[in-house]
Amino acid sequence: MGLTCGIVGLPNVGKSTIFNALSAAGADVANYPFCTIEPNLGVVLIPDPRLYKLAELFKPEKITPNVLEILDIAGLVKGASAGEGLGNKFLSHIRQVQAILQVVRCFEDDNVVHVSGEIDPLRDIETIETELILADLETVQKRIDKQEKLAKGNDPKAKEELEVLKKVKPWLDAGKLARTLAVTDKETTVLRDLFLLTSKPILYVCNVGEEDLLKDSDSFLKVQTYAKKTNADVLKICGKVESELSTLEAEEKKEFLKEMGISEPGLNQLIRKGFSLLNLKTFFTAGPTEVRAWSIPQGTKAPQAAGVIHSDFEKGFIRAEIYHYDDLIQKGSEANVKAAGLMRLEGKEYEVKDGDIVYFRFNV
Repeated sequence: MGLTCGIVGLPNVGKSTIFNALSAAGADVANYPFCTIEPNLGVVLIPDPRLYKLAELFKPEKITPNVLEILDIAGLVKGASAGEGLGNKFLSHIRQVQAILQVVRCFEDDNVVHVSGEIDPLRDIETIETELILADLETVQKRIDKQEKLAKGNDPKAKEELEVLKKVKPWLDAGKLARTLAVTDKETTVLRDLFLLTSKPILYVCNVGEEDLLKDSDSFLKVQTYAKKTNADVLKICGKVESELSTLEAEEKKEFLKEMGISEPGLNQLIRKGFSLLNLKTFFTAGPTEVRAWSIPQGTKAPQAAGVIHSDFEKGFIRAEIYHYDDLIQKGSEANVKAAGLMRLEGKEYEVKDGDIVYFRFNV
């Protein structure tokens, strides 16, 4: 599994409805349909208007979008950190993913029973995050026990790590998330090696009723306020509407969205935000054969970006011929970009930017 977002939530919050809508949404895009790698792991397209604008200019034989892996993680119940329900499986799956999409129920429906009896999104968030904090505390305590033994033998690295561990433990003990703790770059490196569950970036996906899509309900506003306090993002979506949209043909979908007063499906925003959570950037390769989007972590240098396409490109890297998407749109053609002096050659130290259009020169 590559870079993956995991969908989590309590039972009956609409998690599976949204995941299933994502699967159907992927299937109606031309040449990279949603596919199931495992029963609960899917690949969906990143909706990127830039790709299709490039296709208009280059008229390629093939268009290949970026993709995002999404894992549908088993519903969590209180006590998961102690093995309740599918707790151990839930926690092991969260450890596999790099970012979390937490579906929070903000809709009323007498036909869908809430696991706790009433709608309270902040309580639901607390239920899940308490279990993650408890699991992290166990991880931190185990590491403290190990490093204390090493520190007694005057291991300087162990002593340094102990300082960080003893900083994060009381933070977690206080019911706070690891990602909200202010740390130095050096401390960040130590915490990264712990793979703490509460350090993962998160998007709170508020599953609202159809009547609340165009206005902010009290439940949504509560989650929005909480998200700001915890260095997180929030998105409003209606699983019921997305489920209906996923069954429609393209023209029917446009008409449905127009009637609803919505510019695009909420799933498009969900996919883009999930991609952003992973701290990924997109560069393009473009020509008459194929226009393609590629994903790279922020800060990736040109040879490593070339290696995403093929390992031989990285091994034999010479230079990268680069211009930016915005310049192409402004000038109208690749020839005009060249004429304006906006196409350049970059070497091994160049960090590829989001929206770069790249042609790699390499030795075979």
